[in-house]
Amino acid sequence: MLPEYPHATPPAAGESIEVAPGIHWLRMPLPFALNHINLWLLEDEEAGRPGWTLVDTGFALDAVKACWETLLARLNASPRGGRILRIVVTHFHPDHLGLAAWLQERSGAPIFMTLGEYLTAHAVWHETGGHGIAAMLGQFRAHGLNAERCARLEGNRGLYKRGVPSLPTAYRRLFDGNVLTFGGRHWQVRVGFGHSPEHAALYCAKLGLLISGDMLLPAISTNVSVYAVTPMADSLADYLASLDRYRQLPEETLVLPSHGLPFFGMHDRIDALHEHHAERLKILEANCEIPRSAAELLSSLFARELDSHQTMFAMGEAIAHLNRLEHAGRLTRLSGDDGTIRFVARK
Repeated sequence: MLPEYPHATPPAAGESIEVAPGIHWLRMPLPFALNHINLWLLEDEEAGRPGWTLVDTGFALDAVKACWETLLARLNASPRGGRILRIVVTHFHPDHLGLAAWLQERSGAPIFMTLGEYLTAHAVWHETGGHGIAAMLGQFRAHGLNAERCARLEGNRGLYKRGVPSLPTAYRRLFDGNVLTFGGRHWQVRVGFGHSPEHAALYCAKLGLLISGDMLLPAISTNVSVYAVTPMADSLADYLASLDRYRQLPEETLVLPSHGLPFFGMHDRIDALHEHHAERLKILEANCEIPRSAAELLSSLFARELDSHQTMFAMGEAIAHLNRLEHAGRLTRLSGDDGTIRFVARK
């Protein structure tokens, strides 16, 4: 079954829609083919005084800052006021973390993240410890990406800092299973893997809501990549196992994703994502009758022309699927005389 969308029209930039009691949906622009992110504003209180908890903050564009300025001015003029009490960041990617430090500086509100996301943000920002553009290009060259495409990717240098111009230097650590209380309602932290190191989703049983971040999206598949710092990772297995943990939640849960529309039909969507990845694995296996590199297999997975930003995600995803097939014993990894990593189907 296809997802069911109870709110067919998203809010305009700088506006909000209440999707459940005390839960407000915001949408901010992104400078990519995926042109938006959903953020969530939760009615909250502290010491008897009303306020708000934010979930994710948007990419650091002037247009996004202007949306926040408009929204915060409107909140300040409302009966609840515009006091920000907490900022929850689901993961380190720039569309989620981008303006967290800026909003923290304005409000004094603490930032809540998992350890893996906080430290990875700092490693990527400083390009240290196997993170950054040089390590990524080294990985992609080893997997067969040619000099021309690598040169285009070089143009992405500094993209993370453009999206996240400053980082928080203190945070409150989230653990899987933590229960946070916002506005008298309890939210369970559910940590997932495969898309980012320790992605935090939030589930409220009382409201029947899951703020899923990027872990569960209604119409597109979440990017699942292998990074240079963990070259043998089985990220796809980690992601699918994390997805299956959401089957513990009631089917009637309303999912609030970071991209797309809020939706019902979580279990069917999980099934569809399993089928999607199983089909991609079959395609790759069928195309590895002779040794192939990840770069040589991109056209098998992605029929459209890829820009440099999309190539970065496509390479990471191709490697993730090839690693899954290797871990499953369906492909063998080879290292050629030219130093290129290739995979071949097992007979």
